[in-house]
Amino acid sequence: MAEYGSWGLIPEAKHQVVTPADRFSLAEGIEKAESSVLPYGLGRSYGDVCLNNGGSVISSEFLDHLISFDQATGIVRCEAGVSLSTLLELYVPKGYFLPVSPGTRFVTVGGAIANDVHGKNHHRAGTFGCFVKRLALQRSDGTILECSPEENEGYFRATIGGMGLTGFILWADVQLRPIKNECIDIEEIQFENLEEFFQISQDSQGYEYTMAWLDCVSRGDQFGRGIFIRGDHNQTRAPGSITRGGLPLSVPFSFPSFALNRYSVKAFNEAYYRKQGKKVKTSIGHYEPFFYPLDSVLHWNRIYGKKGFLQFQCAIPPEHRKEVTTKILQYVVDEGEASFLAVLKEFGSIESPGMMSFPCPGVTLCMDFPFRGGATRWLMQSLEQMVADAGGRLYPAKDACMSAEHFQQFYPQWESFATYIDPRFSSSFWRRVTGEES
Repeated sequence: MAEYGSWGLIPEAKHQVVTPADRFSLAEGIEKAESSVLPYGLGRSYGDVCLNNGGSVISSEFLDHLISFDQATGIVRCEAGVSLSTLLELYVPKGYFLPVSPGTRFVTVGGAIANDVHGKNHHRAGTFGCFVKRLALQRSDGTILECSPEENEGYFRATIGGMGLTGFILWADVQLRPIKNECIDIEEIQFENLEEFFQISQDSQGYEYTMAWLDCVSRGDQFGRGIFIRGDHNQTRAPGSITRGGLPLSVPFSFPSFALNRYSVKAFNEAYYRKQGKKVKTSIGHYEPFFYPLDSVLHWNRIYGKKGFLQFQCAIPPEHRKEVTTKILQYVVDEGEASFLAVLKEFGSIESPGMMSFPCPGVTLCMDFPFRGGATRWLMQSLEQMVADAGGRLYPAKDACMSAEHFQQFYPQWESFATYIDPRFSSSFWRRVTGEES
């Protein structure tokens, strides 16, 4: 059942699929499930946090209703299966934008809460969970808990970043942010090394959105080069003055496994680094290509081939950010590995209400690697160890092979969190990192 797999295609999983007709039949669907259950949104988690091998997944597609919207405050109440794409389509024309957005809009509100997603504005806004005012959580016994910072506060904190394990989110109140139009003022700056990246990043803290594309293949005097991208919501253009672009492209089939290699990625990186033709480029663009460049390529995960890919995303504490980022990138280069997509960004210090939230002060580095069996797993284990030694952590929503030892080191609060897990809910990820049985 490929449609209920993970975006990275690893690992494979077999589920019983439960699709309730409506929220009123959810309890019956859980009761009829043969084993443990797990909510399933749009399947954009990269590893096994969205999988429940040998158990059941409950599709949230029936929870697709908008309940209310307050134009004056920008608070929307919607069911958990509503996508971020739907919120953007409806509320950008009304002068509101997502408070925090990951790199794809094809994520449900429930998924954004369950993984407490972050975006380009973490240094200014924190995580998605910071803007969840209230939510309704249905437990497997049929009990519905309304949760907020004031009511059922423990379940509120456990559900934000709780990986779908505390119950089924029915609806949530989310605070949107006001905007003047759909345009973003953008500045792209070439940097020649990591030292320059950190200097530009420090100078860019006043911008709402920041991130960097990183060339993690090149050696020598090109090691650590990239393009720093920063932006703000435009305040002057008339709404509708810039179009979002053409129709999306699509990858019609899985690429052969040899297509992504050190040489093809190096050629792409050289072209991408040189594309703007100058050190600094300024422009005004539609929000879609700025926030969601990969959404314009449908099924882009197929470029990694049928074996899929592993994504590595870490957070490194401030005191080790330069040293360990350099060490990780140098190791990848020395091993001859090729990450087609690599992103580097500094996190801020805004604390999430989520008990198991991933972001923390420091820097986050994200890389994708085509899966080539044991060699790729060894690479991931080696990088994981570097992060552990530095006192950092990995992101569960992107993970497919983190060890139980390191998960419990990265998230020492996991045992306290486990007290809020619904007894009928489980996942492949949770069993892998805790050793618990389904």
